[in-house]
Amino acid sequence: MAGAKDKKSFGKIADLLEQLKQRKVPVVPKRATVSEIIDAFAASDHSRILYVVNDEGRFISVLSLGNMIKHVFFHYHDPSSIDSRSIISMVISETAGDFMQREPIFAVHSDDVEDVLQRMIDHNVKEIPILDDEKRVVADITIVDLLKYYKFVKGPDLS
Repeated sequence: MAGAKDKKSFGKIADLLEQLKQRKVPVVPKRATVSEIIDAFAASDHSRILYVVNDEGRFISVLSLGNMIKHVFFHYHDPSSIDSRSIISMVISETAGDFMQREPIFAVHSDDVEDVLQRMIDHNVKEIPILDDEKRVVADITIVDLLKYYKFVKGPDLS
């Protein structure tokens, strides 16, 4: 995004969602097993994140593919590349609740797209859930979605 005077409002997250195709949101319960987590990743064609929900279906956190790779393929990793304090935790982890991140970011329909984009960049996050008023995951957006939307809003000539 060039200068402040060139900045064109992206609108709200609800506006962006209108431009996206409907897709299945990758959600797993907190008690999902490693096998169920692997199945959920295999079924997700656009995401490398799973959204962890409680028994009421409300968003709790995210679980990254990277965390699962470290667990499932533990013996392939160089031991010096893994923090020794996390080894025990990784070995005894059994459910999505054990693997999920502690402070996830998310968005709601009324958030400004620019604000969400800035949060994603600040946290080096490539995808986030969109929550409804009851904290249920109703959609998700990726950084690629934001790139496409940027082009849509700015027009085909991005120079």
